[in-house]
Amino acid sequence: LCDFGKPIILSTGASYLHEIQEAVEWIDAKQVPVALLHCILNYPTDDQNAHLGMIKNLQRKFPDKTIGYSDHTLPNDMKVLEMATLLGASILEKHFTHDKTLLGNDHYHAMDKGDLLKFTKELANFRTLYGSSERNLDWELDARLHARRSIVAARDIEEDELLTEENLVVK
Repeated sequence: LCDFGKPIILSTGASYLHEIQEAVEWIDAKQVPVALLHCILNYPTDDQNAHLGMIKNLQRKFPDKTIGYSDHTLPNDMKVLEMATLLGASILEKHFTHDKTLLGNDHYHAMDKGDLLKFTKELANFRTLYGSSERNLDWELDARLHARRSIVAARDIEEDELLTEENLVVK
């Protein structure tokens, strides 16, 4: 596969970490870009078995690789994919069907156009909520000028001394 020289998206389903490491070493030896997708190879994967924390583990173990998530959970509210995105998955793979009632292993746990529409809308909202990771006080200038007030001691105050206007100052 590496001899084609095309980037590889490698699912890690049913693989031990040492097997993933070995595969990455083979691919790296051919100087082919590879992305790793965390995957639980169950159809469907129960939400409690999604183990999305593995996304962070793959990021730690392979800091120079693109990390994603291959999802086999039931679509439900699509929170699993939102959570994977929040954890840093930059590639999302989800089975898609035009009819969830079709026979076969890929339809009943796939998303359909309604699920995709809902997920797209929720992901856009999520990205809005996430905003920027940079601190920018432009968003808080008014509060910075008008809300950063405090009352502090004007001098040392003795234990059991009554607080009065004379020993406090407003800043």
